[in-house]
Amino acid sequence: MRLSNLADYAVIIMRQAASHCGDGRVSAAELARESGLPVPTVQRLVSKLTGAHLLRSVRGAHGGLQLARPAAAISVADIVEAVEGPIALTACVEAQECDFEDACSMKPHWPIINDALRGALADIALTQLVHAKETA
Repeated sequence: MRLSNLADYAVIIMRQAASHCGDGRVSAAELARESGLPVPTVQRLVSKLTGAHLLRSVRGAHGGLQLARPAAAISVADIVEAVEGPIALTACVEAQECDFEDACSMKPHWPIINDALRGALADIALTQLVHAKETA
């Protein structure tokens, strides 16, 4: 399994936003500059992350972006799902038709595999990513 570039960039943006915790708010332009990502890409991701209630946008003179909840309460799974949708290795789990569905012995097992994958990503809190850079 490989994450899309947007999911990868979303994790980068959230890690960068989390590094500003306690420092007030940060703009999308600042996140773009600090991460090296293009501003339009960051703006598109900020929209998705705000819609998923991972970031909060505050308007006004002292406005900007901030985490919508503590970094410890945001997981990599939350971020990936905000961009990619539900974490699943195969499309058949999402009730899409398959030419081999009638003979498939794996269909009942995919939810177990998907839950394990999501669980692994859910166990990685955003705080771990912030602190990993500080200790690296």
